[in-house]
Amino acid sequence: MRSLRTRRAALVAGAATVAALALGGCSAGQVAETAILDTPIAGVDRDTLHGSVYIRNLVIPYHGTEGYKAGSDAPIELSLYNQTDNPITVAISSQPTEQGQVVSGRQVGIAPASTAPAAPGSEEPGAHGSEEPGVHASEVPSPSGSEAPGAGLRPSAPAVTIKPAQVVLPAQGSALFRPTDKELLQVFGLSDDLKPGMSVNLVFEFSDGSPALVLQAPVSTPVTPAPRETGGAEGEGEGH
Repeated sequence: MRSLRTRRAALVAGAATVAALALGGCSAGQVAETAILDTPIAGVDRDTLHGSVYIRNLVIPYHGTEGYKAGSDAPIELSLYNQTDNPITVAISSQPTEQGQVVSGRQVGIAPASTAPAAPGSEEPGAHGSEEPGVHASEVPSPSGSEAPGAGLRPSAPAVTIKPAQVVLPAQGSALFRPTDKELLQVFGLSDDLKPGMSVNLVFEFSDGSPALVLQAPVSTPVTPAPRETGGAEGEGEGH
């Protein structure tokens, strides 16, 4: 009798052990799968045909209700993950498209963050504080009354070197591009105004022979709603 009970107890214990191992295997798989997940962003996620490269959180950072003007530059937020044991180079470019609400760029490259557009309403320190009303820096006369050639002109900004958007991913490695980086992945020379609700057409090419991917990077939505315009004129009319 005791031997039968002992056998049953052993079977129950064995089943519990198998179940625990199975659960452990599942959780280990989930950890490996979620290890590449980043902070949730309303961006585009896509994989290459055979899953060699993962593209995650492809998005254009929000830049106010007016967005980015035609001809200006816009940063690209993006995460790339190499799932193979060999290095892979990812080349990123932009091409025109007939799709509505989708713009393109003259070039995609990597350049210092200083070339990216400033936040709406921001100005360089001292940009206007030293100027008298109605007088511009280039119009201030010289003390001698005669102005040397080119004296009233501001020195031109140094040329910015734009690196090609060719990202080398090491084996099982990754590359992350964020708006806070010192060097930003950017799309230069927007074909049209890029406002919230619109996207930029981008082309991703891979050195491992995977077919190219054409993706539209959307403008992200703000974390907090945009402030409403105050109806000052309407309020004044109501008082009469």
